[in-house]
Amino acid sequence: MKQNKYSNLGIKPYQKGLCDLGNHTYGYLQPDGGWGWSNAGLVCDEEESLIVDTLFDENLTNVMLGNMKSAEPKAMKNTVALINSHSNGDHCNGNNCVKTNEIISSQATLDEMAHESPEIMANLIDNASNMGELGEFFLECFGYFDFKNVTRKLPNSTFNGETSRRVGDKEVKLFEVGPAHTNGDVIVFVPDDKVVFTGDILFIEGHPILWAGPVSNWIDACNRIICLDVENVVPGHGPITDKKGVEAVRDYLSYIHQEAKIRFEGGMEVLEACKDIDLKAFSSWGDSERIAVNVNSLYREFKGEQQREDVTLLFTQMAELAHNN
Repeated sequence: MKQNKYSNLGIKPYQKGLCDLGNHTYGYLQPDGGWGWSNAGLVCDEEESLIVDTLFDENLTNVMLGNMKSAEPKAMKNTVALINSHSNGDHCNGNNCVKTNEIISSQATLDEMAHESPEIMANLIDNASNMGELGEFFLECFGYFDFKNVTRKLPNSTFNGETSRRVGDKEVKLFEVGPAHTNGDVIVFVPDDKVVFTGDILFIEGHPILWAGPVSNWIDACNRIICLDVENVVPGHGPITDKKGVEAVRDYLSYIHQEAKIRFEGGMEVLEACKDIDLKAFSSWGDSERIAVNVNSLYREFKGEQQREDVTLLFTQMAELAHNN
């Protein structure tokens, strides 16, 4: 595949497990970063730890916690907090595995969690065989994960705007940047280590997915990350990157906004527009079928509508695009 400026955005080896970012701070990576294969983070100092996000099921989360305990045995005995960057289950379904007194999210994330659950995912998996092409696509995306053995544990500490915590002598800053990917996206900045954990504000070498919007908020979130004094950027999915990776996601969002607006004003239907938009510049990125969600959300913005699109419709359109690629 021909390489371009949006290829090979990782600055660290993209391998499963903990990636040491120095000074007792780590990213936890799950290649290939596609549907459900999310990243998490660990910040330690003076025999204290803080965890950023859990994984899509408890089995995966327990493996991750085992890795963390091996790397930082003393600090993992005192986890002062767990942060959920947003409401999607691949960043919070493992919460019950973490022994901590405080689980933090934005208030908007906690509110949104009322509409998502592992039980819903388990039922969809059970019924996928009766759903035709849609069911096949759903199993391709989510069939690996064990949703039936998830004990849900919600955040018990919420905020709006900004807040912070301390881990030993390190300050950890939380900035609410949603609604963007979801209603309540949060990024987590560790100034001493020049590290930021972005949740799904960043998909690196994978197509972002605009569940909520507006897209302008997401672009603003990218610009906010670029203005931080950071060297290592841990995305919600994909390899660890730097500011070039943030710029690439911002470029993608600006591009699809522009291209969708042209087709909307030309009277083109959503699915036709999805097939018509040239994604050649991002051909090395995975999960290109997500353009269906993105264009639907952008059309909603252009119409000034608030109600989100039916999830079944979105997955049906993505299934069509994925199977025709």
